[in-house]
Amino acid sequence: MSTHTLAIAGAGRVEVTVTERGQGHPFLILHGGGGPQTVTGFADLLADTKNAHVITPTHPGFGGTSRPDELASVGGLAALYADLLADLDLADVTVVGNSIGGWIAAEMALLGSARIGSFILVDAVGIEVPGHPVVDFFSLTMDQVAQVSYHDPAKFRIDLDALPPAARATMAGNRAALAVYGGASMTDPDLSGRLAGVTAPTLVLWGEADQIADADYGRAFAAAIPGARFHLLTATGHLPQIETPDQLLRSVWDFADIHAASNPAG
Repeated sequence: MSTHTLAIAGAGRVEVTVTERGQGHPFLILHGGGGPQTVTGFADLLADTKNAHVITPTHPGFGGTSRPDELASVGGLAALYADLLADLDLADVTVVGNSIGGWIAAEMALLGSARIGSFILVDAVGIEVPGHPVVDFFSLTMDQVAQVSYHDPAKFRIDLDALPPAARATMAGNRAALAVYGGASMTDPDLSGRLAGVTAPTLVLWGEADQIADADYGRAFAAAIPGARFHLLTATGHLPQIETPDQLLRSVWDFADIHAASNPAG
């Protein structure tokens, strides 16, 4: 784990905590509102089983980290991570984002960074789709969050009363940071229209049991991005990297490998 200090326009100097593992094709994995631990296991799996260099930053304000007041938008995070890739001197990166991490990835796609080769959005939020709203996450109890997040929620429910105070404080901090970055609705009414400007290869993956944002929401996300592919993941929900990591791994690796600069077929 390392800390990178980046100078971001409008936000000054921002510290980002980053974990790196493995060697090979670079992947930037962006976590959702549950915090960095929601992608840790999948990042380990990817690095351990594939020729992959996996980078997992913690969004400032999550995981007990600090967030400067000036860094308060998904677009700001996208700019931050574009600068992080430059700071790490990486090229041909595949960006994988889940939930609000997928929204960040979509905003990164609009920046047109030459360092990024492809994007994979996993149960992303961020767009508005008439008739298919993102669930009001902030009104839900933790049991209700599990119910709408998983194909088999009984396996993944969290007993808040059983958690130590430090863990509960971290979860509260994650929730507060999520509200700052994503707002109450977890959407940007202009994003869908702006996505017409994306030119990089993009795959949209969606858990068929996702009730945070349903499969038709995912199809609309893919339809907004020129040339994007949509693939439905079976027997999984909003967090396939936790619920069905092997299934997600196959889809992520196959798409990244096809579009890798070193692959003659890419």
